[in-house]
Amino acid sequence: MAITLVLVIVIGTAIGSIAYGRRTSTRPTLTTWAVGGRGFGSLLFWFMNAGEIYTIFALLGISGYAWAMGAPAYLAFTSVSLSYAIGYWLMPKIWKAGRRHGLITEPDFFAARYGAPWLGVVTGVVGIAALVVYVQIQLVSLELVVRLALGPAVPPTVAVVLGAVLMLAFVLVVGMRSAVFSAAVKDVLVVVVVVLLAATVASKVGASSLLDVFRLVGEQHPGIGKLPGLDPNAPTTTIWLMTSALNVALGNWVFPHLFQVSFTASSATAIRRNAIWQPLYSLAYFFIILLGFGALLAGTQPGEAGSNGALLQFVATTYPSWVVGLLAGTCFLLALAPGSVLLLTTGSIFARNVLRPLRPALTDRGALLASRLSMIAFAAVAVWLTLGNSESLVEILLYSYSAIGMLAPGVFLAFLWRRTTAVGVLLGIVAGFVALLAPFAADFWSTNMPEWEPGLIAMVINAVVVVVVSLCTPAPEPAEIAVGIPGAVPAAVPS
Repeated sequence: MAITLVLVIVIGTAIGSIAYGRRTSTRPTLTTWAVGGRGFGSLLFWFMNAGEIYTIFALLGISGYAWAMGAPAYLAFTSVSLSYAIGYWLMPKIWKAGRRHGLITEPDFFAARYGAPWLGVVTGVVGIAALVVYVQIQLVSLELVVRLALGPAVPPTVAVVLGAVLMLAFVLVVGMRSAVFSAAVKDVLVVVVVVLLAATVASKVGASSLLDVFRLVGEQHPGIGKLPGLDPNAPTTTIWLMTSALNVALGNWVFPHLFQVSFTASSATAIRRNAIWQPLYSLAYFFIILLGFGALLAGTQPGEAGSNGALLQFVATTYPSWVVGLLAGTCFLLALAPGSVLLLTTGSIFARNVLRPLRPALTDRGALLASRLSMIAFAAVAVWLTLGNSESLVEILLYSYSAIGMLAPGVFLAFLWRRTTAVGVLLGIVAGFVALLAPFAADFWSTNMPEWEPGLIAMVINAVVVVVVSLCTPAPEPAEIAVGIPGAVPAAVPS
C-alpha cells in the first residue's frame, strides 16, 4: 500500500508537470525555460514561491530538530516571518529590475547593476556552490524517504541517485512551468498530511489533546520548551535564535533560485500579496514541532538516520501503511519540487553567467542545451556530497545560508546606496568568506562569540568592507545603477 501510494503520487505529479509545462510553453527558449515567460499571476506565484520556501526541510528538518533539541526549532517561526517582511520590500524591486532590463538570473543583476560582467561570473560561482549544498538537503531527505517506503534493502547510494534523477526529470524538458505544477500539488498534499498527523498524534502518544502533548513532553523532558532546549549546555540561546533568524531572513531572497523565482511573477502586486499572506504558513510549524514532540514522547529511535528520520520513523511504527505511503509520497514532492528548481537555477547561471562570458557567440539554443547538461553535472556533485553525510538538515541549511549570505550586502546596497561599486562587492565577498571559512576565524568566533551565528558575523564584516572600499573607489556610472534604482538612465544588460 505504501509503495503504491508513493508511485501514484510521484509518477502522477511528474506526468502532470510535464503535460502542464508543454501545454503552456510552446517556445523552448532560455527565458521561457528559466523564468516561465514572466507570466505567473498571484495564484501560480503563490505556489511557486511557497514551493521554494516550504521544502522537505520544513517537515523533516524542523520536526527532527524539535525531537532532538526542543525549543531551538522555534527558529522556523522567527526566520519565516522576518523573511517575508524583508521580501515585501525587496522582491518587487528585484522583479522591476528583471522586467525592465530582461534579467534572467541573479548574476545578470550583479553584472548589469555594477557594470561588471566579471562580477556576474564571481557571484554565479558562489551561487552555484550554495545551491548545490541546498540540493544536498533534498537528497539527504529523499534517501530517508526511499528507505522508509522501499525498505532497508535499498542501498543508500541507489536512493540518493534515484532522488537526483527524479529531480532532473521534473524540469529537464520543460523548465519552470513544470515546476509550478508540482509545487501546487505538493502544497495541497503537505497541508493534508500535517492536518491528518496533528489531529491524531495525541491519541498515538497517550495524550488527551494537542496541548496535552506539550504538557507531557514538558514533564518528561524539563526545559524542552525554552531555550537552549534539551541540552542546557548548548549554545542555542536567545542570541543564537536572533542571529540565526536574521542570517536566514537576510539571505533568503538572495538565494539565486528565489531571486530567479521573483522574475517569474506577472506583477509586483502578485509578489506583495504573497509577502502579506504567506507568513500565515509559518503557523504550520506549530503542528510540525508538535509532531516532533510526539515522536519524542513515543520513544522513537530513528537509528542511523538521526534526527532527520525522527518523524518518518514515528509514523512508520505507529500509523497504518496508507498513512506511511501518503507521508512518503508527500515528502518526495517536498524534496523534488524545490530541488528541481534549485538544479534549474544552477543550470541557468552556468550557461548564462559562467559559460557565455567565455563563449560570447553562444546561441540561445546552445545556452539552453548547456543549462540542461550542467544540471546533470551539478546533480552528480550533490549526490557525491550527500553520500555518507549524517548532519542534521538544520545544520546543512545554516551552512548554505551562511555561504549565500556573502551576496546579501551586494544586493541590498544595490538598492539602498548608489555609491556601491563592483570592487567593493568583490572584496566584501572575499572578506566575508575569510571570516566564515578560515580556521583561525572559526576558532575565534567559537571561543569568543559561541552563541552568535557565524554567517551573520561574516555578513556584517562583508558589508563593512563593501562600504569602505566603495568610498575609496570611483563611483559607478548612472547607466550602471539604473538596474538597481528605478528612474535612472537605462543600463546595458547581458543578452
